[in-house]
Amino acid sequence: MAEGNLIELIKVLRDRTGAGLMDCKGALLANDCDLDRAGDWLREKGLAKAAKKASRIAAEGLAHIKVCEKCGKTVIIEINCETDFVAKGEAFHELVDQVAGLIMKNDIKTVEEAKAASESLFADATVKMGEKFDLRRFEVIEKGEGSIGTYIHMGGKIAVVTVLDKENDELAKQLSMHIAANNPSYLSEADIPADVLEHEKNVQREAAKNDPKLAGKPEQVLDKILDGKVKKTFAEVTLEDQAFLIDPDKTVGQLLKEKNVKVLKFIRYQVGEGIEKRKDDFASEVMNEVNK
Repeated sequence: MAEGNLIELIKVLRDRTGAGLMDCKGALLANDCDLDRAGDWLREKGLAKAAKKASRIAAEGLAHIKVCEKCGKTVIIEINCETDFVAKGEAFHELVDQVAGLIMKNDIKTVEEAKAASESLFADATVKMGEKFDLRRFEVIEKGEGSIGTYIHMGGKIAVVTVLDKENDELAKQLSMHIAANNPSYLSEADIPADVLEHEKNVQREAAKNDPKLAGKPEQVLDKILDGKVKKTFAEVTLEDQAFLIDPDKTVGQLLKEKNVKVLKFIRYQVGEGIEKRKDDFASEVMNEVNK
């Protein structure tokens, strides 16, 4: 086995069992690098420690979309795990799909309800994969008269659902791709909260005090300039003001007018956004073991 693969397996086994690095290496080499058998071997030797899973950080994971043509529901969901190694595995993907199906079937409304309903699934997965899992968020979209477009990027790192008020499946899909790439925060300028607009205007007003080009401008002129700067700032994060991914010569808003279609809502999940990831200095740990 390549040295890099062995090191990755050592990291995974250490996270699962809490055993020392050299013990993990020995367990893997004694069991043909089979993680499950190596974990059992460590427990049999009394080298595995009780894993304190509650204190671990689950920042990797999968953003997934499940569609039911029969019932007309679409579920977008994010479930987190601890390592990218597990996130890419078939067992974890099956877990995420099962939980999405459970939510869909039982008409579950809240994360708390979903966690209670899927408790046994997560318990079994923790025993099987040895990691902490967390159902972070989900949303259920009911099929109406319009279209629902979905897009999964990078194997589940980003998932997007876009809902249109009229039937146009191709456009709904294209907009989901655009949203995945451009990450808008708002649908239109009207959706930006007043306090957020006011905060940005205050930031621009303070910046203007340090701009010699704006010194001495009349208050009314300065207000118009500041409004323009605020509008430019939010145009970058407002869907309708962004240049359309497939045809950058027009904005999304212009495209929607041409098609006589409205975006009712969009949901974009990016795995781990806003979660502080654990930073392990694995190289230092290895050197500490070697120098003991």
